[in-house]
Amino acid sequence: MLYYLFNYLEENYQLAGAGLFRYITFRSALAFVFALFISIYFGKRIIKKLQKLQIGESVRDLGLDGQKEKAGTPTMGGIIIILGTLIPVLFLTQLDNVYIILLIITTLWMGAIGFLDDYIKVFKKDKEGLKGKFKIVGQVSLGLLVGLVLFFNPNVTMKHELPKNEIAIEAQNNPAAYFGQAEHNVKTTIPFLKNNEFDYANLISWIGEDYQKYAWIPFILIVIFIITAVSNGANLTDGIDGLAAGTSAIIVGTLAIFAWVSGNLVFANYLNVMFIPNSGEMTIFISAFVGGLVGFLWYNTFPAQVFMGDTGSLTIGGIIAVIAISVRKELLIPILAGVFFIEVLSVMLQVSYFKYTRKKYGEGKRIFLMSPLHHHYQKKGIQESKIVVRFWIIGIVLAVFTIITLKIR
Repeated sequence: MLYYLFNYLEENYQLAGAGLFRYITFRSALAFVFALFISIYFGKRIIKKLQKLQIGESVRDLGLDGQKEKAGTPTMGGIIIILGTLIPVLFLTQLDNVYIILLIITTLWMGAIGFLDDYIKVFKKDKEGLKGKFKIVGQVSLGLLVGLVLFFNPNVTMKHELPKNEIAIEAQNNPAAYFGQAEHNVKTTIPFLKNNEFDYANLISWIGEDYQKYAWIPFILIVIFIITAVSNGANLTDGIDGLAAGTSAIIVGTLAIFAWVSGNLVFANYLNVMFIPNSGEMTIFISAFVGGLVGFLWYNTFPAQVFMGDTGSLTIGGIIAVIAISVRKELLIPILAGVFFIEVLSVMLQVSYFKYTRKKYGEGKRIFLMSPLHHHYQKKGIQESKIVVRFWIIGIVLAVFTIITLKIR
């Protein structure tokens, strides 16, 4: 809203300073500060409201130190993150931007699924919450919508560098000269390779000459898988105070760099990456999201005054997935969101090995003392806050390594 207002004032009245709102960097910084203020200032009031409504966490006895003390801590705190993100976004972004629209839908969609899950747990006293099949249906439905929009929307395009012999010598000082016409395709980035682009359509090239017509099928299936996997990964990571929020802030902060670079003609040219028109606007959404996460973390650090619940964790995972897919960096998720990945992997290994050994030996055995992995370290007697900080450090290292892939080919 403010973007359009100041743009109008600049064009019609030459208002001093109004031109600042044309700059993504300025609006991103403003979005972060705005979101941080909202989540900290109103977060305290939301927590008190949750306490008044007796929306507290019911904790299962897993034999972990300090677990019983967490019982009754307000949950559904993901509302703080959602409000802290969406309010600045509504004021500071171009609301007709296809990527912003997708991210707003993702936030509301996943937030609604998570809220329903938390509502059933708290008010219906059902510890299982929303049945898994309904969660999956919600995640798959979102993946289908996102995939269809990214494939069929005419405003979702990208540009690639032209061969050297096609670039006029007199135009080489102009970054735009290095890129061809905008294309509508399903190419993505493969890290570490010199010609690091891969077309998902190639997955079905075996069907015949017209395989490009059906490229939407593998693309949408991959989008559905990524959204489902990352949202569940974030959900599993949300097990101890500050872990999911802090790790997610590191991940989305890194994605802000990719979104800004991909949407900036000069830097896309310099780093030899896909130039994705209009994708830079996502940087403002991401900055607001980071501000919301950091503000929430103010109350979620050990000992937590509020838990995000599935309202927050499913939303976080969905947003991360959609951003990564939109900037064509989804294949970097196992590295960038490595903490989520190892948490999911620890659960899969634990369950698979237990079933295998029970079938073979008649008694199930475990690889870890408990899964997800953060509970394994709790069982080993490591202090909760130390586990969280060490996971943050791992997340930072993975984020730095992910950024380096821009130049490692």
